[in-house]
Amino acid sequence: MPIPSPKYALDPALVALGMAIRATRQARGISQEELAHRSQVDRSYMSSIERGSQNPGIMVVVRIASGIGISVAELATEAGL
Repeated sequence: MPIPSPKYALDPALVALGMAIRATRQARGISQEELAHRSQVDRSYMSSIERGSQNPGIMVVVRIASGIGISVAELATEAGL
């Protein structure tokens, strides 16, 4: 299990981002495991991102958005960021 990002774990922005990733992923019928594979991250890390426990770097966010099939801007809008 990944170690949470202690400084920012459960920050409202990270929770909103994680919720947007999960909602968009589920709406498109993509499993968490499949999105992790598409994004080149471990499934447990993807789970932590979706829960808002991790502060992913911009390139991870870019890969996640691409794996879902949306732009980073659309993902940020969905998250209300």
